[in-house]
Amino acid sequence: MNIPVNDQSAALGFYTSKLGFIVKDDMPMGPMRWLTVVSPHDPDGVEIVLQATAFPGAAALQQAQFAAGMPAAAFHSADVRSEYTHLKHLGVTFRGEPVSMGPITAVLFEDTCGNLINLVQPAT
Repeated sequence: MNIPVNDQSAALGFYTSKLGFIVKDDMPMGPMRWLTVVSPHDPDGVEIVLQATAFPGAAALQQAQFAAGMPAAAFHSADVRSEYTHLKHLGVTFRGEPVSMGPITAVLFEDTCGNLINLVQPAT
């Protein structure tokens, strides 16, 4: 999964220190890095590529999606309200509070690198 970020170093700090991911790969690639993070509970699972918005089209698309309120990704949680409280305590900026939407409860937060992320708990 690719998530465009406007600052790879800041993204690495946010995704590891706030969200709890761990670094899988961090290799220089010219002026950018091949930078991936994974869940500490499944280090061989899905990798999130924190991809630099290195060309104008990528940056423009990211900014348009952010302005429109479109999330770049959705992360599942077993307890979205508890996770919301925990992340809010860590200083994460949310766009409201968790809202039940039928089959899911969800809330958007900002990743400090130009994206909105949807935190989602499926109904049981």
